[in-house]
Amino acid sequence: MSPRPIARATISFGLVSIPCQLYSSSENSQKVRFNFLSPDGTRVKQQYVDAKSGEPVARSDLIKGYQFAKDQYVTFKPEELKALEAEATQAIEIVEFVPLDEVERAYIGKTYYLGPARGGDKAYRLLGAAMKKTGWAALAQYAARGKQYLVLVRPVGDHLVLEQLHYAHEVRDIAAVPSGEGEVADAELGLAVQLIEQIASDSFDPSKYEDEVGRRMLEAIERKVEDGIEITAPVAEETTAQVIDLMAALKASVSGDAEAETGAGDQAEGEPEKKKATG
Repeated sequence: MSPRPIARATISFGLVSIPCQLYSSSENSQKVRFNFLSPDGTRVKQQYVDAKSGEPVARSDLIKGYQFAKDQYVTFKPEELKALEAEATQAIEIVEFVPLDEVERAYIGKTYYLGPARGGDKAYRLLGAAMKKTGWAALAQYAARGKQYLVLVRPVGDHLVLEQLHYAHEVRDIAAVPSGEGEVADAELGLAVQLIEQIASDSFDPSKYEDEVGRRMLEAIERKVEDGIEITAPVAEETTAQVIDLMAALKASVSGDAEAETGAGDQAEGEPEKKKATG
């Protein structure tokens, strides 16, 4: 079944306008979803409750407020909020082109597929071909659903993809995260590279993998629906963290010697190997 577009948009590229349609890039219908039920098996509904009185509040009586200090809010009428929203022009206005490999993945949010709408085929393919030839991607602003989004348009094969980006203030600085200490020895680096090359692939093929937890859940659900079999968790084995000799573990991994790798856990990292006593 062909995917259905979820929105229409127009890419503004200089004086060129490219009518497009947006498509969702992911499929959520296969996810396992559970509902909350009451003890008698009836599905329950969510309800808003006044935090002070405990009385339920109808959705029609709710008002929106912004907390500017502890327990202090400034409230807004619907027409005021409407005035604050960005005008939904559905225009994807390209503001600049940047090298694709310069865009940090931390900035990338949700991904959408772009397809040409009527009359946009040639310009759509031209923009994609030009970006593939230059290796650049388009940074654009996109106003929709009352918000303004920073987006990246990039080519994938003969298609264009739109990636919603986080703004700079929304992304945490990775420098604030500890990166560990210690020097990497050349010998260790060589073995680590060798291990990577042993299990490396020339291409990305996600079809080789599946959601094993989701599959097990569906199988267990089917068994319970059909036979009423109670679902029980397997007994978890106790595990203890081991301090390993990094070099020994790398050598064992490269050679495929699992026994040697296990044995390496008995020796602390950096601890010299004990010599056998001779008599």
